Amino acid sequence: MKVIGIIPSRYASTRFPGKGIADICGKPMIWWVYRALKNARGIDEAYVATDDQRIVDVCLKEGIPSVITSDSCPTHLERLYEVSTKIDADFYINVNGDEPLIECSAIEDLIPDESIDPESSYFANGMMILRDPIDAYDSSKIKIATDMAGYGLYMARSPIPFPKARSDFQLKKFVGVQCFTKKALEFVAKTPRGYLESIEDIDEFRFLENGHKVKFVLTEATTLSVDTQKDLNKVRNIIKAKIDRKEITIP
Repeated sequence: MKVIGIIPSRYASTRFPGKGIADICGKPMIWWVYRALKNARGIDEAYVATDDQRIVDVCLKEGIPSVITSDSCPTHLERLYEVSTKIDADFYINVNGDEPLIECSAIEDLIPDESIDPESSYFANGMMILRDPIDAYDSSKIKIATDMAGYGLYMARSPIPFPKARSDFQLKKFVGVQCFTKKALEFVAKTPRGYLESIEDIDEFRFLENGHKVKFVLTEATTLSVDTQKDLNKVRNIIKAKIDRKEITIP
């Protein structure tokens, strides 16, 4: 079984241009993501997928393998599909380029076992328990509702489920780590954006709106996706504290 790790990173982010190469304690953000991805057990190879030469140049400087993709990919899903046409594998693990605090364990949790058919249209996504109450109302943090078996029912930028009948439950939020077969990525490439996807602006609705199951895998790892400058400042402080405590060393 061959498992490829991919970090999609585009420079022209609408909310935070160039965030993938934003400095965090002397290293670009994607370096921190790549560091976790390449050290995760079960990952055979890891690449940054980008359409921008500025990111390629940073990758070259940091010794990170990269793949050039089209600048017309509407979402990271199409970018992943393009990589799958260039690099053959059984499974493709996506780690978003704005997850510098991601831990190896969160990546390893998404690596499928032998019961998953690499010829199927399997797609799995990480999720974690929402610990910071303010994240419930942060529209950049995607909330998730699943069925009893852990398959997605709905995703939203607003808090779900709504506590009408009870309040003793935990909200769960999206973690930017995913696993795809090549067939699942081919489905993305052939399927136009749907109604709910266009409203919520959540790419993964492409699967749910077309009757495909999405397996959500609960991980205990803590992470913080960087969507704003405020998030970046928070991440910098967290990583600096770890460096000061000698929990992390930078080569």
